[in-house]
Amino acid sequence: MKLTRGLVLSFTIFLFACQPATPPTVTIIDGDQIITLQTDERVPLAILTQAGIILNPNDRLLLNGLVTSPELPITNLPITIELRRALTVTIMSPQGEQTLQTSAFTIGEALQEAGIQFRANDHSDPPPDSAITNLPITIYYSPASELTIAADGNTTRVTSSARTVGEALAEAGIPLLGLDYSLPSENEALPSDRFAQIKVVRVNESIILAQKPIPFESQLIASAEVPLDQTQILSPGENGLSVQRVRVRYEDGVEVSRVTEEETVVRTPKTRTLAYGTKVEIKTATVNGVQIEYWRAVQMYATSYSPCNLGTSTCGSTTASGKQLQKGMVALRTDLYFSLRGQPLYVPGYGFATVEDACGGCVGKPWIDLGYTDADYEPWHEVVTVYFLTPVPQTIPYVFE
Repeated sequence: MKLTRGLVLSFTIFLFACQPATPPTVTIIDGDQIITLQTDERVPLAILTQAGIILNPNDRLLLNGLVTSPELPITNLPITIELRRALTVTIMSPQGEQTLQTSAFTIGEALQEAGIQFRANDHSDPPPDSAITNLPITIYYSPASELTIAADGNTTRVTSSARTVGEALAEAGIPLLGLDYSLPSENEALPSDRFAQIKVVRVNESIILAQKPIPFESQLIASAEVPLDQTQILSPGENGLSVQRVRVRYEDGVEVSRVTEEETVVRTPKTRTLAYGTKVEIKTATVNGVQIEYWRAVQMYATSYSPCNLGTSTCGSTTASGKQLQKGMVALRTDLYFSLRGQPLYVPGYGFATVEDACGGCVGKPWIDLGYTDADYEPWHEVVTVYFLTPVPQTIPYVFE
């Protein structure tokens, strides 16, 4: 009886030892997908292969919540493997645009993978401790710069990682107000120089009302009641007046511009009316011992010329009237020549003469050019009274300028 029980017991033990052990259960989390399988594999990469899951470059593997290597054997149970898939991250920095595939957990970690060491006062948007979600993300990174800000007569040194000049000024407590502007402009990125300079220009404007006279115009009319070469004021004329609205711009206290925005006429000018004389009076006089009868006397600038003293490189002796130039022939402005051709004159110091030539250069003032031959030429450069002798011509140039 004892022997029999012993044999039975031994057999039972033998059967238990031959039963296979159950493989441990592995949980795999791949995004929204959860896979469980039983496996004796202990290398994560082999387990993923067994589950039909491909591990891409830059993906991360977490074992029970801790980052692990895909080839490192698992020594502890239970087993939960989580895949953190790599995402596309775009980094915008002063050096340009950079794109990388990363499975980093935070913005700061992604920047470090891109070779950017985030330092104090650097700036990123999103902030460096922000978690990276399962969506592609763009990171705006601005390294801190040493800035010199000149404003309000003072110079301030600050460290800033602002993306724009305007943001850096606001951080420094030196904001732009109203019409203020900065160099570089507030919308520009911070200069890439290590010690960049920003100038703040304070701008203010004022409006002033300024009076401006409006000059009156003159009207010239003929009058047979006024002697020739005289004028008479019929109405004196009066300046008008306008009020201008002027915008004055100051930059750092210095006026830089004035712009007239509006002008209102408050008093219109009145035209001055002058009557020039057309009344011809015959007079007599003794000039340099010579008795003359004249109808006009005009102060004129007198010069002289001769065939080879024309102010040119050539000589010429024929006048506009076709006569050969000699003393006693004079030239007047071209239009006066046509009106007074053949007019007898008396010029003190020169003598009697007639208008026989046109002087193209005698403009801008009453001017007479006294003719000579080369043999008797005398230079003239003075103002004289020219007497226009009788008879009075049929065509009279009343305004003699």
